[in-house]
Amino acid sequence: MRHSNGRNEQDDAGNRHTIASRASETQPRLSGTNLERAADHNQRITLHAIRVLGPLTRFDLAHITGLTGPAIANITKRLLQDGLIEEAGQRRGGRGQPPTKLIVKRDACYSIGVNIDRDHITIVLVDFSGETLARVSEEVDFALPDQVRALYRKSIRNMLRRTNVEVSKVVGLGVAMPDDLGRVDLPGRPEAYAAWENINIPALFEQPLDLPVFVENDAAAAAMGEMQLGHGQSNNSFFYILISSGLGGGLVIDGTYIRGADGRSGELGFMRSPHHDATPGEQIQTLVSLSGLSRSLEREGYALADVIRGASEPGLLACLADWTERAAQQLTVPLDAINCLINPAAILLGGRLPTAQLDALAARIAALMQARAPLLPAVAPVARAALSEDAPAVGAAILPFSHFLLPKPGALWKTSGQGEARDPVGPA
Repeated sequence: MRHSNGRNEQDDAGNRHTIASRASETQPRLSGTNLERAADHNQRITLHAIRVLGPLTRFDLAHITGLTGPAIANITKRLLQDGLIEEAGQRRGGRGQPPTKLIVKRDACYSIGVNIDRDHITIVLVDFSGETLARVSEEVDFALPDQVRALYRKSIRNMLRRTNVEVSKVVGLGVAMPDDLGRVDLPGRPEAYAAWENINIPALFEQPLDLPVFVENDAAAAAMGEMQLGHGQSNNSFFYILISSGLGGGLVIDGTYIRGADGRSGELGFMRSPHHDATPGEQIQTLVSLSGLSRSLEREGYALADVIRGASEPGLLACLADWTERAAQQLTVPLDAINCLINPAAILLGGRLPTAQLDALAARIAALMQARAPLLPAVAPVARAALSEDAPAVGAAILPFSHFLLPKPGALWKTSGQGEARDPVGPA
């Protein structure tokens, strides 16, 4: 079993209208170099550009990457020969022969993503474009390692069979899970759950396929997925808030996921509640999380499953509205700090809440932050992430693509106001 730990390697990796308008003010560009020693780096950069911005012509690619026309011609020739991209027709409207547009080849390769959390296990199979082809999810509280292993072994071959995906084209498996999964004492945690502290994660997935395994924090994986497939395509600096069984965060700056000295950046849930109704020293995730929402619902005779299935009883909606208001209030002081210290282009919310509930929470947070704007140097727009419910699993599936085919961190995005492209230190 081959294993890479995404935490150590940094594998590559308001409202929506406001976010889009702010993004258009600084058109992102990918940074390449014409140095021969960086040929692999340039190929990764070009492939990444086609993947997130395509369809693109060769002229477009030269402009986006800063590479010369001949360099782009050689790189795209190799990518076509390797079966990673394909031609997608011609752009009409100009003089002479219309230029050919290029897109990634969706079936060039595939990847598996697994999200392990305290209330569910989710497995996805995605193609190279990032589209989810198959999904298996099991709602289970505090699943133990043996349960995760059993679900994976029971499901994966059937997922491949249903989608006609050859095992030889699956490049790897990514696992997204909270840090300290078995250690953090959230309500209801059984004593046996401490088994996660000493588990060998790659060993859980040794059978039935022999794949390289990449392990990542769930919020980090969600942020990386958003960076590749969501609003990160137009915002190269953002803070991602993941509302799961706990509360996590992910920080992306200049197209790079920032981990911090100990790999624990973005740990929003561990911050202390600023609200006067909270118990002194209480963590924000005590309320702002699915487990916190579940406790609020249970006090009124409802269950989290009622929210997930979209029930609309008046009493349930009133309970949801109350939790939304309290959660938004809890997040204002932490978001003050994020705006002041990081100055992101956007703050994005994801998680397993239904879309309407995430939108409602984002809208209320945005309104509260706008009211505080006169006291702050800048306030980023707040919106639901493009990837929400399965964001950690899809983000985990992106990890093998990033490792084998896409650019290394620190050389992805630049803006027109940041000067010329920086030369990388060497090939990726």
